[in-house]
Amino acid sequence: MQEKACYPLELYHDALYRVDSQNIQIIIAALNEEEGIACTITEINMFLDNPRILVVDGKSTDQTVPVAKNLGADVIFQKGIGKGDALSMGLKNIDAKANYIVFSDADYTYPAEHIPDMIKILESNPNVGMVCGNRFNSEYPLEGMKGVFHIGNMLIATAHSMFIGVNMKDPLTGLRVIRSDLLRNWCPSSKDFDIEVELNSYVQSKGFVTVEIPIAYRPRIGEKKLKVKHGFKILQRIFNESLK
Repeated sequence: MQEKACYPLELYHDALYRVDSQNIQIIIAALNEEEGIACTITEINMFLDNPRILVVDGKSTDQTVPVAKNLGADVIFQKGIGKGDALSMGLKNIDAKANYIVFSDADYTYPAEHIPDMIKILESNPNVGMVCGNRFNSEYPLEGMKGVFHIGNMLIATAHSMFIGVNMKDPLTGLRVIRSDLLRNWCPSSKDFDIEVELNSYVQSKGFVTVEIPIAYRPRIGEKKLKVKHGFKILQRIFNESLK
């Protein structure tokens, strides 16, 4: 494995606050993310006090699993394929004590410093079911997405608002905090990167509001999994949700 340093974690060692994580569970889908998962888990632990971290591994052939275990994460192994399938499996293993579920990616793109603020919004607003990190904002420069993927996300956001009536600037964001009661009996049909669209629609169907907050977004560590072809599957999911 070629060693790659995390972005400067020392910037966060004096974090002003960390939230009590006894009622929080982190779910991370991972496939061959040995280069980024150590940074991801390490940073999460800097902002959450000993959280329960569950990594759903999609049959990695690198050192993702031992790295995650060495950092204290629980690891289960995905039976199917795709991000949606992995998150579905994670939801079947939610800790009984968890009130909030955090979804984040394993590639260190999403700064964990935003998670405490997201949790506080849920704690103070009972009508909010999910808080999402919005990468497309004026507060943070967007460094981790360029070209066709940026344009594609903008087009998907427009279609998402028009067809399923959920107005979000960043409907495909991978950083989310959701009330666990909403997810305990949810059986998503999405198997791939369209899982976020189905989740957005589901939260609205249950009568809850989704709130977006501005977040930073870093260039990923490791190989990108999302391809242009996945955009067509996401658009199909938007159409399917519009028919419900």
